[in-house]
Amino acid sequence: MLEAVMVALDPTPAQERLLLSHAGAARFAYNAGLAHVRAAIEAKEKPEWSLYGLRRWWNANKDTLAVNADGTPWWRENSKEAYSSGLESLANALSNWSKSRKGERKGRRVGFPTFKAKDRQRPRFAYTTGSFGLIEGDLKALRLPRIGRVHCMENVTGRVRGAKVVRMTVSRRAGRWYASLTVERDAPTVKQAPKAGAVGIDLGVKTLATLSDGTVIENPRCLAASERRLKRAHKALSRKTRGSKRRLKARNKVARIHARIASRRRDLLDKLTTWLAGTYSDISIEDLNVAGMVRNHRLAKAVNDASFAELRRQLEYKTARTGARLHVVDRWYPSSKMCSRCGRVKAKLSVTERTYRCEHCGVTMDRDLNAAINIKVAGSAPETLNAHRGTARRNDLSGRATLDPVKCEPSRGDNRVRLGADGRKTVLQATTN
Repeated sequence: MLEAVMVALDPTPAQERLLLSHAGAARFAYNAGLAHVRAAIEAKEKPEWSLYGLRRWWNANKDTLAVNADGTPWWRENSKEAYSSGLESLANALSNWSKSRKGERKGRRVGFPTFKAKDRQRPRFAYTTGSFGLIEGDLKALRLPRIGRVHCMENVTGRVRGAKVVRMTVSRRAGRWYASLTVERDAPTVKQAPKAGAVGIDLGVKTLATLSDGTVIENPRCLAASERRLKRAHKALSRKTRGSKRRLKARNKVARIHARIASRRRDLLDKLTTWLAGTYSDISIEDLNVAGMVRNHRLAKAVNDASFAELRRQLEYKTARTGARLHVVDRWYPSSKMCSRCGRVKAKLSVTERTYRCEHCGVTMDRDLNAAINIKVAGSAPETLNAHRGTARRNDLSGRATLDPVKCEPSRGDNRVRLGADGRKTVLQATTN
């Protein structure tokens, strides 16, 4: 199996200049290959835009493309892997564009690739062949061809744990350099499933996740918490002269704020999904239509900030490691409108109604808790979906016998625990009539 290990690099000023040079070489090869393909298309020829075709074209023309003003070639100053990674990115972009035109690619249609600008693209390049990777006996360093030994901010050897490094991508984000290692290791033996039982998870914006046992994961709202600082940084950036050093500093400040927001969000999701996969044996979630939710301009920012798709992606591979089972309930299942005690479904339920009240049986509880209980029950039904959409079909809501309302009935006076983002717990009281 393949895993990704990302470590922060600590290059010297000379090494940082070499890293930027390699990233520029990858960008140059990408732009040169794209110009070649566009010229062939305009001449009504059939260009060869596969990776091997682009490599053959580059090797035949690099002495005339990558030359200085005096005519001497400069491509030897960087590793050949930098140029190869730029051509690989171009081949993937052209392949996605071609498949999108033919309807062979899911999602939105992909446009034709555009040229990369130095000040608008993230500097990056990759190594796939050669003597790159770990250094024997050196725990906090990586070997990069043509650059040498680069110090790391952590024990990278301990994180790789003897696996084979098959690819290394080097990139810069918010002024810091990172190395993403793709390692190949034997598939781990699946552990025995946790014994905490089944749980249903209702994802939302007000609270990030509400579990069927009463645990509530608060939404940290990482973007909203830093929105004031971000607004000031963007305001200062807009006043700087284009091309000046002060504008570059202002851009880096905006990038650091965005990087901190992403790091906070990723840290919370990593801890949450690891805890869920290691605690519960059966986890049920909804197949949310995130793409449709972000079309609502009033909810788009909050939905993107919560990152529901990333939470589900992490649950898919972490449950496979711990032996837990992940059940994905059909998106058409009325988990919020259905009563978790009697199974009656309301015709309408406003978003502003945060407390669910059933007119038939009289149950009163938190709206998200009611939905989480219904998701837990639906996750054990045969009409649920697996994590890879293996048995996708609409739930049969005509028969209430499949819902088993006895299992989802909350006990009277049951204490519920609220788990905040800072790890503190608050005891809540579930009210039932």
